Amino acid sequence: MSVVRASVLTTPRASESPWDAMRYSGGKCRFCGSPLYETFVDLGMSPPCNRMVKPSQRNDMEMFYPLHTFVCSECFLVQVQEYVSPAYIFDDYTYFSSYSTSWLEHARRYSTMMIDRLGLTNRHHVVEIASNDGYLLQNFVEAGIPCLGVEPAANVAEVAIAKGIPSVIKFFGKETATQLLIDGNTADLIIGNNVLAHVPNINDFVGGIRVLLKPTGVVTMEFPHLMRLMQEHQFDTIYHEHFSYLSFMTVQRVFAAHGLTIFDVEELSTHGGSLRIYARHHEDASKPVSSRVEHLLEQERAYGLNKVETYSNFAAKCETVKYALLEFLIKARREGKQVVGYGAPGKGNTLLNYCGIREDLLNYTVDRSPYKQNMLLPGTHIPVYAPDKLRDTKPDYILILPWNLKHEIMQQVSYVREWGGKFVVPIPEIKVYES
Repeated sequence: MSVVRASVLTTPRASESPWDAMRYSGGKCRFCGSPLYETFVDLGMSPPCNRMVKPSQRNDMEMFYPLHTFVCSECFLVQVQEYVSPAYIFDDYTYFSSYSTSWLEHARRYSTMMIDRLGLTNRHHVVEIASNDGYLLQNFVEAGIPCLGVEPAANVAEVAIAKGIPSVIKFFGKETATQLLIDGNTADLIIGNNVLAHVPNINDFVGGIRVLLKPTGVVTMEFPHLMRLMQEHQFDTIYHEHFSYLSFMTVQRVFAAHGLTIFDVEELSTHGGSLRIYARHHEDASKPVSSRVEHLLEQERAYGLNKVETYSNFAAKCETVKYALLEFLIKARREGKQVVGYGAPGKGNTLLNYCGIREDLLNYTVDRSPYKQNMLLPGTHIPVYAPDKLRDTKPDYILILPWNLKHEIMQQVSYVREWGGKFVVPIPEIKVYES
């Protein structure tokens, strides 16, 4: 396999040598523009995590990019540089939301709750940014509420359109928002689930929300909570597709800079611990700020998210998880045990590439999505099969790569216990489920 490694050099501090700049400078913060010098964690070189490899391309050149995250010492936004363009990431995208049963249920509950909370009817309009395959908007369609999806991945948006969900195939920002406004689209509710971290120009994205949102409209955004990422050692959620890693205090600053007030927040269990924020225009006094806003800010301050030194300890935690997983896999191999994976998520590819795990330690992985089956994982080239492969080979251990769905997965393939198969979860620390 041929590998091309990309890097970016930026201007060094006056007191640093060019070599220091090569190692430490992360450019400028994508929100406030301050220079980035403080490392959060450096996971080495990694390929785009959702860029699956066809077996016929096994020996072709594969691009690897730095997976080096920095924290801004001014606004505390944790981020990676835009080494991989969104256009490349979302060309022939392989993530389809509808293949997770628990995520579909999460979307259904949210839709029901928001229809009731805002009193939505057929006179209102809902816009979802990064609407994927229509997994969420289908609930609003069924309720008779007009909606529109904005999705940059054409192959994924086509699935939503086939379901009868109006969709625009574009990246979202001020330009797209303005065009939607010209076309007569305004939003009583703007939804963005797991998209805020995916945009390299976060100011343009949030600025676009302000353009599209009606004067009394509401925007909700869900994103993995940086504090939970740090507490639970979730370094595998770091990949090129995620440009930013978000604390509540930083998101509040970003939204405020664009005339939007966060008036409520919920802590969710999804994706290892997420936040759902509720925002409105500054001028909309009809929605008072909940006490939950200040309570969460106090939690983050108590954890130290407003201090740079808090972030510097994370790298050592990542190494501990890495060594424990490798020790388990090597021991299992020496004992003649077969270990395979379940799932082919982006987080799994970060984990496998960071740990240097190949077919010698993980024979294969399985996934429910037909878009990933009979492909190879990026970087590691571990083959992906349909879940039926588990019955054929009867592995001793199944390493659950989408650990946030571990309960759903263990239920789906509970039959592995018929031959004594066990489940292994790597995050926040390696754990074997005996039964």
